Order: sequence, then structure tokens, then C-alpha cells
Amino acid sequence: MSTGVIILLIVVAVALVAAVVARSVAARGAGGGRGLKRRFGPEYDRAVARHDGDSKAAEHELEERVKRHGSLREQPLEPGARERYMVRWTAVQEQFVDSPRDAVVEADRLIAEVAGARGFPDGGSYEEQLDALSVHHAHHVHGFRRVHRVAHAPTAGSGAGGAAAGTEELREALVEARALFQDLTAPVRGEQKALSRGKSEPREKTDEAPETTRTDNNSRGRLHAPWALNRRHVKGS
Repeated sequence: MSTGVIILLIVVAVALVAAVVARSVAARGAGGGRGLKRRFGPEYDRAVARHDGDSKAAEHELEERVKRHGSLREQPLEPGARERYMVRWTAVQEQFVDSPRDAVVEADRLIAEVAGARGFPDGGSYEEQLDALSVHHAHHVHGFRRVHRVAHAPTAGSGAGGAAAGTEELREALVEARALFQDLTAPVRGEQKALSRGKSEPREKTDEAPETTRTDNNSRGRLHAPWALNRRHVKGS
């Protein structure tokens, strides 16, 4: 075999290897994009929009979020904490009728507090907490982002730049944020079985249930019942 033929075969072999490697890299990239879309859902589209349509930049951002927060394991709430949080959320919804903005501010604060109790970053770092929540609650995290934005929007007559959020915008933000709140107050894996076992244990009969029990049960019903505030129900709108 001549030297020229050997060189030609080597060149062809190198080209084939390069083509296989390039195809493999492209396939991994496409698979990563599809995996991120499945994991983040609407949050993937928002990331692409923030990067002006640059999907590669958006995917890099989302991959970094997963690297930082993907290993986080949500912690169960302390005994009784779930009921207290649910009672507070019910109070937020009731407060909205008389003071929509104050209710939204409290909702923003409450979600951050519950997220911290679940093991998400806290300490006043809203962006870091939001990123961590987006990794584990991608389909509902935008509710937190939205309620935080309107809670910190300028008020009418404050003199700050930008338009103040109207009552309807506040209501929509609170409704959307409720989905994340319900996610965060739901039992984590393994905790539901423990709760079920606790419910199945016999209890002593008493003449009257404790006041806290009646309040907690009522609050649970109100939380999961349809909440449809509109402008006719809100004072001063």
C-alpha cells in the first residue's frame, strides 16, 4: 500500500471520528435542552425571553441553578407549623377585602418565611431563594415572583417612578401565588404516611373540641375552597 493511500485513509478516519464526536455533542446539547424544558416548563420560556430569545444563554442560566440547588432536599415543617401557616394565609385572603396592598405584602413575606422553613435559602436573599424555588417548584414559582414585584411596586402618591399596581393586578398576583404556597405547605415524601397514621389512631372523646382545632379545620376548608375576589368585594376600589 502506497504512502499516499495510507495518508488518505488516515484523513478519512479522522474526519469520521470528528463527525461522530460532533454529532454526539449536538445530541447531548439537544437532550439537555429538552430535559430543561421538561424540568422548568414555563420557567424555561421566561428564561429564554429574559435573554432576548437566546436559548443557549437561558439554558446555561438554568443549568447553573440546578448545579447550585438541585441537591436541596425540602425539610418537613415543624409540628403545628403547617396549620399556623394556613391560618395566616386565610387571614391574608380576608385582609385583601379591606387592604389589598397590605395583604399582598404579607403574602410575599409569608411565602418567603415558609420557603425558609422548608430549607430553601433565606436570610433576605430574594433572588437566591427564587432561583432555588424555580428548580423544585418551577410550575408555580412565578406566582412568588409576581407577588413580590407588586408588593414592592411604588404606591400611589409615593413620588417614586413607575405606575402603582391596581387592585385587579394585586388580586391576580395573590391568586397565582397561592399555588406555590399550597405546594410549600403540602407534606413532603414520607410525611404524608406519618400524618395518615396519626389520623387513624383513636382519640379520647371529649365534650368539646379545643378551640385551636376548630379554627384549624375551618381554615383548611377556606384555603382549599375557591377564592374569587373581584372588584365589587374590595373596599375602596
